[in-house]
Amino acid sequence: MAKTSEKRLEVLKTYKIYIGGQFPRTESGRYYVATNSKNENLANVCLGSRKDFRDAVVAARNAFGGWSARAAFNRGQILYRIAEMLEGRKAQFIDELMKQDSTKALAESEVNLCIDRLIYYSGWCDKFQQLFSSVNPVASSHFNFSVPEPTGVVAAIAPQNDSLLGLVSVIAPIIAGGNTGIVLASATKPLCAVTFAEVLNSSDLPGGVVNILTGKVGELVPFFADHMDVNATVFCEADAATQKLIKEKASLNVKRVLLYDKVKWSTATGQSPYFIMDLQEIKTTWHPIENIGGAKAGY
Repeated sequence: MAKTSEKRLEVLKTYKIYIGGQFPRTESGRYYVATNSKNENLANVCLGSRKDFRDAVVAARNAFGGWSARAAFNRGQILYRIAEMLEGRKAQFIDELMKQDSTKALAESEVNLCIDRLIYYSGWCDKFQQLFSSVNPVASSHFNFSVPEPTGVVAAIAPQNDSLLGLVSVIAPIIAGGNTGIVLASATKPLCAVTFAEVLNSSDLPGGVVNILTGKVGELVPFFADHMDVNATVFCEADAATQKLIKEKASLNVKRVLLYDKVKWSTATGQSPYFIMDLQEIKTTWHPIENIGGAKAGY
């Protein structure tokens, strides 16, 4: 074979989006090339569109009934399984984080923290309801119960300066509480997001429970905020103008808005059962107390 001095042109991987348990290319056909601080080309990444988001909402809504009806301990088992799958692919995630300007030590620490965070929320799946539910005192002959229930479909824009940890920290409480979600990954550090979608796809998580898009926040954020079949929007950036836009558009169907711009995901404050409760509705039930032998039964 003749020797050549020409440098081989690397074939870049195309990172697709994740909708309904499938890996389609974006409907728009657009993409961008992700780079790092050394200006190295890392991958071809889909530029998600409004149609992609709509498709993801349909997938999330279709998956909501089955996922929210799952036994809480089963949701915990599935979250734990995701952690197991992530543990088995640690080397790949560490390599992708290093390509996106992380050091080896920081990359290892981030992946380990992601695994631990998934296990943390898997443990809360069958515990937060008993902690936050209550039997309420009332003045009539009724039992009065308040219990948390999932709010529905959640559209979340993950931290944009973080490749993996912020993404996992946003997704885990959404699904631990029985919700389904559409998550927009970091535009500048998108590699781990799509690889994490591969982990989700190979776990026991039903298709459509988590849908991951890539693209520009400025282009997609209005759709995340004003879609009428989205019940809550999560935003993790300290952009006052975008926060105002989300609040205004969210008012169209009175969807819940959660702003996590001050959360430090790498610390203990980055995990809490209150993140689960942020995406729960409280249902109160009244039940009459039966009379036993002509006497009113007490509590």
